Amino acid sequence: MSAPLYLTAAEAAATLGVSVPTLYAYVSRGMLGSSPDAQGRHRLYDAAEVRRLARRKADGKRAGKVAQKVLDWGVPVLESSITLVADGRLLYRGHDAIELARGASLEDVAALLWQCSARRIADAPAVPLAPAQWAAWLKLWSDSTPLDRALVLLPAAAAQMPRVWALGRDAQLDTACAVMRLLAAAMLPAAPSNQPLHRQIATAWRVRSRQQSGLLRAALVACADHELNASTFTVRCITSTGTHLFGAVAGGLAALSGPRHGGETVRIAALLDEASRSPDLDRYLANRLARHEHGAQGPVLSGFGHPLYPDGDPRARLLLTMLADCAPARSPLNEVLQLARAVRDTTGAEPTVDFALAAIERVLGLPTGAAFTLFALGRVVGWIAHAMEQTRDGRLIRPRARYIGEYEAGGAA
Repeated sequence: MSAPLYLTAAEAAATLGVSVPTLYAYVSRGMLGSSPDAQGRHRLYDAAEVRRLARRKADGKRAGKVAQKVLDWGVPVLESSITLVADGRLLYRGHDAIELARGASLEDVAALLWQCSARRIADAPAVPLAPAQWAAWLKLWSDSTPLDRALVLLPAAAAQMPRVWALGRDAQLDTACAVMRLLAAAMLPAAPSNQPLHRQIATAWRVRSRQQSGLLRAALVACADHELNASTFTVRCITSTGTHLFGAVAGGLAALSGPRHGGETVRIAALLDEASRSPDLDRYLANRLARHEHGAQGPVLSGFGHPLYPDGDPRARLLLTMLADCAPARSPLNEVLQLARAVRDTTGAEPTVDFALAAIERVLGLPTGAAFTLFALGRVVGWIAHAMEQTRDGRLIRPRARYIGEYEAGGAA
């Protein structure tokens, strides 16, 4: 006999292991639905929905009654000693990331996160690729976006690396440096170099001002890591299967490119452009928010409001302050800051690091997509640190899914 489609209140309460009054409380909280029976005198409960709630309750008890949305800004799912986000602060191995961004280079932060010396990174061997081969690849993909070039050229380079699978500490650090430099060379594009990344970027983008070069350096450091975001979790999952660092970073890049992650910088660039052309900024924002841009906490816009920083993203505060100090005399800085103020006044939301990166691109007149490039070139350092940590852990990341579909009840009636 097939399982019943609906349960009475007593049957539903028994399935859930609660009293009937508690069952009614579940309904009032929206945790469970009910419908009247044919006579309209009693309430019936969808059996499948009741079973799903029962399984969630059981899972919650097994996990110590932790939050249900573990993978959605929820409770920790992996142990790590790399980065902490807490109480409005971002710490890299216990060091304040914002203070580091004021003066450290990305290579300094790489040394901290990879647990080696800065000299070890500076003295790493040159990338073992023939310059002519790399130049030919860049020419072949010259019309591609920086992301597409990187997604093609990183795997191509990996195939030429003699020690790509080596797990010794020195080989691992050499590969890490090669990945960082090849990613920069692919995205800029340029020849691989052992020069500090912010200097390579400044040269490629013709940034002459020392202050503006310092801003690029700070942006890289601010983006170096952010705990278990989607791209970093992707890198750790790929690494846990045993693949090499080039493959894990390519997967991280693909995840970063999505419009709800690093790819949000593209949407913010469009927002800045539209807002700059609007004769009435307040009306423009009202129309944008009225259309569809609402989240769990109320009205939202791309680049504003970070769930881990209720009082504002400290990375954005630093970068926007530094940008204001080095913006060219004739630049759209004022309209960028005016938009940030208008959104704050309208929604209460503060700018995120994505907004700051898009603002840097616009105000300094950098190449289209520069914001995403800065994000990716900074974040690769954190990806590598997490890949190293995951390799040491040695376990396969394999979560279980909670099944919520239909199924036939087994056993005799």
